[in-house]
Amino acid sequence: MIRPRAAAAVAAGAAAVALAGCGSPAGGGPSAEARLGSGGGVARISVSDPYIPLPASSGAAAGYLTLHNSGGTADRLLRVASPDAGSVTMHRSTTASMEPLESLTVPAHGSAAFSRGADHLMIIGLTGRPQVGRTVELDLTFAASGTIAVKVPIQPVAYRPPGAGN
Repeated sequence: MIRPRAAAAVAAGAAAVALAGCGSPAGGGPSAEARLGSGGGVARISVSDPYIPLPASSGAAAGYLTLHNSGGTADRLLRVASPDAGSVTMHRSTTASMEPLESLTVPAHGSAAFSRGADHLMIIGLTGRPQVGRTVELDLTFAASGTIAVKVPIQPVAYRPPGAGN
């Protein structure tokens, strides 16, 4: 389900790419482009390796993915929401605690990751019973690129994406 505000935020050509590539485990996830102010260039955001390890219950789950920006200007992830959960928040794990993140910067020609033991997504109140193979929609809202809908598969607890080094 793509909300009207999400569809309006993503350029028509990028929307077709996003819908065709949602949830691709091979890293062919959605992408979007957004024009920035004069001389600012273009942020080109894409998503790879999205997954949620199978949670013990629908109460709380962690979400992981990598954001890539092939454009010449940084962008910031401001908000994550889901029609399949009560709430989604961004967090940073430290040695002693877990702290909320206000935003996450995706540098120009760089990437930012939500990964185990580091920055991650907390998904609270999943609707329905979590099971391997089910997908959860996450709506990622960026400062410049608008909202990108990503279908994130629930994977076995021990799953690590290809190339994760684990």
